Amino acid sequence: MTTRWSYILATFVLSFQVNAQAIRQQEPKAPYSYEVEEVVFQNTIDGISLAGTLTYPQKGSDFPAVILISGSGPQDRNSELMNHKPFLVIADHLTKMGIAVLRVDDRGAGESEGDYNKSAMSHFVKDTKSALDFLKTYKKIQSNQIGLIGHSLGGNIAPIVASEREDIAFIVLLAGSGIRGDQLMLLQKAMIERKMGVPEVSVAQAQTNMKGAYDIILNSDGKKEELQKQLNEYFTTKFAGMIPEQQVKTIAEQMSWPWFVDFIKFDPAPVLQKVDCPVLAINGSNDVQVPAEENLQAIEKALIAGGNEDIQTQVLEKLNHLFQESETGLPNEYATIQQTFSPVALEIITDWIEERTK
Repeated sequence: MTTRWSYILATFVLSFQVNAQAIRQQEPKAPYSYEVEEVVFQNTIDGISLAGTLTYPQKGSDFPAVILISGSGPQDRNSELMNHKPFLVIADHLTKMGIAVLRVDDRGAGESEGDYNKSAMSHFVKDTKSALDFLKTYKKIQSNQIGLIGHSLGGNIAPIVASEREDIAFIVLLAGSGIRGDQLMLLQKAMIERKMGVPEVSVAQAQTNMKGAYDIILNSDGKKEELQKQLNEYFTTKFAGMIPEQQVKTIAEQMSWPWFVDFIKFDPAPVLQKVDCPVLAINGSNDVQVPAEENLQAIEKALIAGGNEDIQTQVLEKLNHLFQESETGLPNEYATIQQTFSPVALEIITDWIEERTK
C-alpha cells in the first residue's frame, strides 16, 4: 500500500513536512531522446476514458512494452508523491533502454474519468486490461511482448490480470504483497510503531484494536453504509475521548471504501498460483509497509505451488517502500530523500525484462 493511504491507517496521527519546491535530481526534463505521446483510451465495460503517456524509442519497431500500475489511492500517471515522480523516472529509464512504457492516470486522477474511492479492485483490473488492449493496437509495439509492472497495490492487480489473460508476457512486482490484506496491514503497523520506539505494550494493544476493525471488514457483506456504521461504532467505543469524533468518522469512511475492503479480504496466494508467465518480485530491506521477507517468501511459495518455473525474487538492501536508498525506511523519511528510485533497482528490472524479451 502506498503512503498517501495506508500510512493514515497505520498511525492515524503521524504527519510530516513536504518541501513543495524541492528539485528531484532524477526527474528527466524535455527534450527527451525518445517519442512521447499523450493518449486517451476507453474502458468500454465501465464507460470511462483513461488518459496517459506512451513513450517509445525514436528508431525501430517491434518494441517490448510495459504498463505501469500504481499503488493505492488515486494517483496520476507519474505516481507523484511528495514531489517525487517515480513512474516518470522508471518510464524514462526503460524507454532509453528500448522498452516502450505506458503510464496512466488512475480513474478519478489527472485526466482520467471515474471515481477511485467508489471503485473496487475489479475496476482497477478492468482499467489495466483496457490499457493492455489499447497498447496492442500500436504497430510499433510487439503485441506478444507486453508486460505489467505493479507497485504495492499494483503488485496485486498485475497478478490478477496475468491470471486471467494469456497475452501477458511477464510481470514485475515492486513491493507487491504475498499475504492477505488484513495480515499485511497489521504487520505494517507493528513494524512502523516499533521503529518509532512505541512501547511493546502499546504495539500489542494497537494490534488488538485494529484486528477487531479488520475482522469487521472480513465479515462484512459488501454494503458500504452498514460497514461504515459498524466501524464508526467500533472506533467510537475503542477510542472514546482519545480521537476526535470527526476523525473517527473519517477513518470509518475510508476503511469502507470498496477497493480497501477488497484489499483487506484479498489473499494473493490463489491468484499467484494461476500465474504462469515469468515473474520478478523485488522488495527493499527497509520497507516497513510491505515487509520484504514475509511477502517475498509468500509470493515465491504460491508461484512454485502453481508450477511457475520462471521466478526471481530479491531483497534490495537499504531500499524503502518507494525504492529509495534510506536509513530507517519510515514514511516520514520519504520526502527528505533526494533520490526518487534506486538506480540499482532500475538496472535489475531492465536486465530482467531484456532477458525475457530478446
